[in-house]
Amino acid sequence: MDIKNYRKRIVDDKIEHYLKLFGAISIEGPKYCGKTWAGRFHSNSEVLLHKTTGELSNNVELARISPSLILEGEKPKLIDEWQEATNLWDEIRIEVDKTGLKGQYILTGSSTPNRKGIAHSGAGRFGKIYLRTMSLYESGDSTGDISFEELCNNKLKQKMTGEVDLRNLAGLIIRGGWPANINYSPKDSSDAIEEYIKIIIDDDLLRLDGVNRDKHKVKLLLKSLARNESTTVSNMTLKKDISDIDNENIDIDTLSSYLNALDKLYLLDNDEPYSSNIRSSIRVKQSEKRHFADPSIACSLLNIKEEDKLLNDLETFGFLFEALVERDLKIYADSFNAKCYHYQDYRKRKIDSIIELENGKWCAFEIKLGANKIDEAAKNLLSIKQDIEKEKGKVPSVLCVICGLSNAAYKRKDGVYVVPITALKP
Repeated sequence: MDIKNYRKRIVDDKIEHYLKLFGAISIEGPKYCGKTWAGRFHSNSEVLLHKTTGELSNNVELARISPSLILEGEKPKLIDEWQEATNLWDEIRIEVDKTGLKGQYILTGSSTPNRKGIAHSGAGRFGKIYLRTMSLYESGDSTGDISFEELCNNKLKQKMTGEVDLRNLAGLIIRGGWPANINYSPKDSSDAIEEYIKIIIDDDLLRLDGVNRDKHKVKLLLKSLARNESTTVSNMTLKKDISDIDNENIDIDTLSSYLNALDKLYLLDNDEPYSSNIRSSIRVKQSEKRHFADPSIACSLLNIKEEDKLLNDLETFGFLFEALVERDLKIYADSFNAKCYHYQDYRKRKIDSIIELENGKWCAFEIKLGANKIDEAAKNLLSIKQDIEKEKGKVPSVLCVICGLSNAAYKRKDGVYVVPITALKP
């Protein structure tokens, strides 16, 4: 890798900040999202602990037998795929305690490590950073005219942002935010993601914990998740979906264990329900909203390789657009320590995305592909806000519709903002 070709990431500032706060940092996230590149950009030496199925590399064996040799080198030192030698965690903690120095090690990993044998959590010594795939701003597909942080603080600068082509938007969803695929056509990127999914099923799931899973049923589960992208379906509904569509049965406990394994590989990036007491007398649903780490994964599983297939199925297009937007909002929100949720209650009221700020204020966002849905979305936001006011609840500080085909960022007469996703930046 030529680090001169590194494309800056939004998380870079957080990495630099954490290197000043902690003796070591751990960068986590799905395979292929750019963790190694990011770690290398901020480090002065490195060691790679990759291994192939059933075969340890020399570096992995060395890390287990003589970890002090692995830790030698100019700091910060990158240790890539450190979970292959989890004993390094405690060795690094001891080294950090011994020297008292900050920014010594950068650990990267594409699966949640087995904590067995790790003596200490590393609290106070390690800082954890989650890296997602690239947002539209990072990939150069958003103009960056509108600051998301300013929007969440009610400081939108109204502006014409330019026309958006629906076909191009479809292509961005199919291509995804994988750094290595940024210059690929949607078709080529989809082919690459198809192989990515195969490797996860055939290799990564086994290497995760040594458990032999039914590959056919894992694939069926992934396809069901793709059909239910951006929804709050339960595990039981996924089980029924597999039975109805694929005519296969999967035990509910097996399904749950497979979901847990996929989560440990960071292939899933679900949105948690907003649990704050928005409306005191209405029970809030506690279901997570289903998302893959990138909407391109759902596209590949649904065999959506070219724009026309999305353009001819606007309902699916809408769900995948919602996934794209929520991926970006999470990336932008993380840059200013805000949290992303969704809201749904038992009166069938829902808010697509909620951003909770550090000061406790919260912002409500509806996500619509077409400009013809803006009025409906604004009406929904205002109605929910009025209900909260009637019950003397804590109302949202910002109401906004994130749109696919709007050519301007502006504030409506009713106070609801409208912002195109292709104009946002952190």
